[in-house]
Amino acid sequence: MVPVLRKIAIDVIEAWGHINVRATHKTTFEITKEKELTPRGDCIIGVKATKSASELSNELKDIIKNNEAVLVIALFTENHKDIVIARGSSKLTLGDQTKIIVRKSSYVNDATVGIYSNKAAVDIDRELIDDLRKGAKLTVLLIGVLP
Repeated sequence: MVPVLRKIAIDVIEAWGHINVRATHKTTFEITKEKELTPRGDCIIGVKATKSASELSNELKDIIKNNEAVLVIALFTENHKDIVIARGSSKLTLGDQTKIIVRKSSYVNDATVGIYSNKAAVDIDRELIDDLRKGAKLTVLLIGVLP
């Protein structure tokens, strides 16, 4: 039997890769509106993002601020894709105006959009990461589901 969904919302973010994308962080990944990236930013997979946590649609925010919510993050370059699954939380504030962070842990700050993720930067498809190191465009679909 297919479960009935109470709510679903989708938001689209575009970002770009950078020569310094390392994607070696073991507990988070981040997309930022910042234009530059130093090698220290080992969780960042995209720069020049079109949205931050505070700029997500109100419909998506309402869903992911629920402890029952599931967040599906689809990452696409022209040639590669990956899917990440995380959970929402009533503790999310979604107030950051620069970045979006997905975490394997339960830690929450203003940039956190999902917790208990099944992937961090180090787990993302390496061919997709190679595309991003070459400056590829990254399309991010954030799909919030409230079962």
